[in-house]
Amino acid sequence: MTRVVGIIPARYGSTRLPGKPLASIGGKPMIELVYRSATKAKVLDRVIVATDDQRIEAAVKTFGGEVMMTSPDHASGTDRLAEVARKIKADWLVNLQGDLPFVHAATITRAVQPLRKDHSIPMGTVCTAIYDKAEWHNPNVVKVLKDRAGYALYFTRAPIPYARHEGLDPSGRKRSARSKRRLWGYRHLGLYVYRRDFLLKFARLLPTALERIESLEQLRALENGFRIYVAEVNERAVEVDTPKDLRRAASYLKRHSN
Repeated sequence: MTRVVGIIPARYGSTRLPGKPLASIGGKPMIELVYRSATKAKVLDRVIVATDDQRIEAAVKTFGGEVMMTSPDHASGTDRLAEVARKIKADWLVNLQGDLPFVHAATITRAVQPLRKDHSIPMGTVCTAIYDKAEWHNPNVVKVLKDRAGYALYFTRAPIPYARHEGLDPSGRKRSARSKRRLWGYRHLGLYVYRRDFLLKFARLLPTALERIESLEQLRALENGFRIYVAEVNERAVEVDTPKDLRRAASYLKRHSN
């Protein structure tokens, strides 16, 4: 049977927000919100939290989630994902970032669909339009450029492409004078889908130059010649990296729980 397994790598340490997976949002640890959002996606046959921290393990068990303890020596979430992939049966693995507490089920499904339809695609992810100028210039917001077939050309923290001709949007189309919103570019959402064999191969590759410069692990795949399909989704992501983001997430939950 074809199996699609969602894995949420979770570590306690975080430079900008220590203990991030257990940070409270509306009285619940963030890892619980991520887990519950993921389980709404019917495309996933199973959801597992992968951690090396007993505090996170205990929290997941408290709310009834599935958790798997992994090595504390992993350098990245992908390495943690690969350890779990070696232990379970799955055709596709979905890396669900622990800092996206409200990820939509439709977004997860949209990420998985291209790989299920085209078995030549080794890896997929998603992006969403950027209409806010401050977001466009924020280095914590990762941008992605795609080719005409939907495959990633580059991921970056910089606001590219540079608009030499102000009348064109990132797709090359002329912006309408009637448009109230300017499309600045596309934001990459940290959700990845891997074919199991590719994930295990990818985890064995050494970090690359561009990956180290941008601090973006997905560039390792591009630098080694592997394609990443990028599906566009309609989601205004709430990503939690700082205490300010945490407050914003709490406000979002309050607005959408009524």
